[in-house]
Amino acid sequence: MIAPFTYQTTLSKKFTAQAGVSSGLSQVFAAAVVNRQFCDMLLEDPSIALQKGYLGETFSLSKEEQDLIVSIRAKSLSDLAKQVNRTLLGNY
Repeated sequence: MIAPFTYQTTLSKKFTAQAGVSSGLSQVFAAAVVNRQFCDMLLEDPSIALQKGYLGETFSLSKEEQDLIVSIRAKSLSDLAKQVNRTLLGNY
C-alpha cells in the first residue's frame, strides 16, 4: 500500500493592516463589499451607515476617519476607497 502524501503549508509572513489604514476602516470596506444594502447606505448616507454599523456591530473609527468618510461624495465603493486612500496617503 502506498501512503498518501500530506501537504502542509505554513505562511512565514505575518499579514498586518496597510500602513495608515485602521482595522475600523478595513471593517467598513469589508462590510460594504459583502453586503450591497450596507454599501448603498454608505454611499448615500455615510453618517447613518457608520452610526448603524453592520450586523449589530459598530466600527472602531477615530473622529478623523468618520469625518473623512462622511465628507466624501462617491458614486461607487471603488471611488470611495480611492478617495480615502488618496487622502490617507496625502496625494490630493
